[in-house]
Amino acid sequence: MSDMAKDAWRKYLIQLQAHPLRTKAITAGVLAGCSDAIAQKISGIKKLQLRRLLLIMLYGFAYGGPFGHFLHKLMDIIFKGKKDKTTVAKKVLLEQLTSSPWNNMFFMMYYGLVVEGRPWGLVKSKVRKDYPTVQLTAWKFWPIVGWINYQYMPLQFRVVFHSFVASCW
Repeated sequence: MSDMAKDAWRKYLIQLQAHPLRTKAITAGVLAGCSDAIAQKISGIKKLQLRRLLLIMLYGFAYGGPFGHFLHKLMDIIFKGKKDKTTVAKKVLLEQLTSSPWNNMFFMMYYGLVVEGRPWGLVKSKVRKDYPTVQLTAWKFWPIVGWINYQYMPLQFRVVFHSFVASCW
């Protein structure tokens, strides 16, 4: 790793330790924005839709990062920081039965209402139609990410890891 990259990483870790919520929120926002920019390019859009990009970044910053920060702190309180396989399985199960359905529903509503600017009736019918497929698809992928996150990631990196995987997803 170059000296510049090492120095940037060191400064990032200092910020993560000194200001964990703020750092995770900014990281989640930046990663969400990068993900959307790449998604727009892959979809063939000639000119980047800046409004959409900023609204996706806002979602990561105002919701994704903070929600993850408090979720993982709560999980460590509930399970007293244990990392044995049974506890990790319980954490993954709890996350997949509570926050996963909520997060998918919330994102679908945010995207439809805020990003696309569609009326409530259209968003509601789209969520009603597409939500079961979205959630079932999520349950095929995210439990593996959750297992890795709870088993191998220190608490301070869980939101960053989850945000990174989400940006690739």
